[in-house]
Amino acid sequence: MLDKTILASVADQLMSRASITVNGKEWPVRRTSSNRLRTASFDLAGRTYQAIEQNPDKPSRWGKLARDGHQVVQFKDVETNRFVAVAVDGKARVYGHKES
Repeated sequence: MLDKTILASVADQLMSRASITVNGKEWPVRRTSSNRLRTASFDLAGRTYQAIEQNPDKPSRWGKLARDGHQVVQFKDVETNRFVAVAVDGKARVYGHKES
């Protein structure tokens, strides 16, 4: 299972720095070509993930939160190309897992 503390840290770093650091390794924060959204790929627990700033123009509930001024970062498993988690204002949630 993904570490929510690390995901929350990555989300905060993505939105405020030019690079992110995970487990002592550093990755650059880049911008997407179309919407200029922040993004960074990183390795965690033997897998590669991509952190992506939420597009506020999307009609989803996450897009609405971004439009309302919240910091929303989605996390995608690069190998499966599926979104696996989200962080909103520093609190991470892994999809498919009940909150404890």
